[in-house]
Amino acid sequence: MISSLLGKKLGMTQVYDAQNVLVPVTVVEAGPCPVVQVKTVEKDGYNAVQIGFSSKKPKNTAAGEQGHAKKAGLDIAPRLLSEVRSSAAPTLKVGDIVTVATFTEGQLVDVSGVTKGKGFQGVVKRFRVAGGPASHGSMFHRRIGSIGMRQTPGRVWKNQAMPGHMGTDARTVQNLRVVKIIAEQNLILVKGAIPGANGDDVIVRSAIKGQPKAAK
Repeated sequence: MISSLLGKKLGMTQVYDAQNVLVPVTVVEAGPCPVVQVKTVEKDGYNAVQIGFSSKKPKNTAAGEQGHAKKAGLDIAPRLLSEVRSSAAPTLKVGDIVTVATFTEGQLVDVSGVTKGKGFQGVVKRFRVAGGPASHGSMFHRRIGSIGMRQTPGRVWKNQAMPGHMGTDARTVQNLRVVKIIAEQNLILVKGAIPGANGDDVIVRSAIKGQPKAAK
């Protein structure tokens, strides 16, 4: 089995855990993900499994995508494809379906997504710059202020916080605990927030950090 699933963020809610404590959770529709291609060291130079998620309308699907899907026995091409690499040779075969049974309640996962787009923003919102006095007559409230030097070195330093585009950045939130799995609806409830707006695509993986160490 692989330790990753493609999914979609549905939104946030709250549930009670086994100790009757109210827990804020994000609901993720994860899978089912068909195995579209299997790559091996002998043939491709590395071990990986390519999985798909959701589906595309035939009119929006290129001929190459349709052919790639048909090789895997799929009538409709997946809307999203992603490779999951592994050190060992994959045991999955083309056409297999990966579901939320990959994960168990209580385990830690990493969730990757793209943050919400904020458009063009100033330094107060983008970098939490303090700004100037808020009193009347100051004429300097949310502006950036001085950014450069005088004669030496006579330029603006690199990485100077300035207004610009904010959001739509790839982000990963680590070590989120799986609170509940609803297998019949392909849902995973993870404690806490994840990147992106409702309906955005995400990748759920077994956490790299925070896992219990194997006994020696």
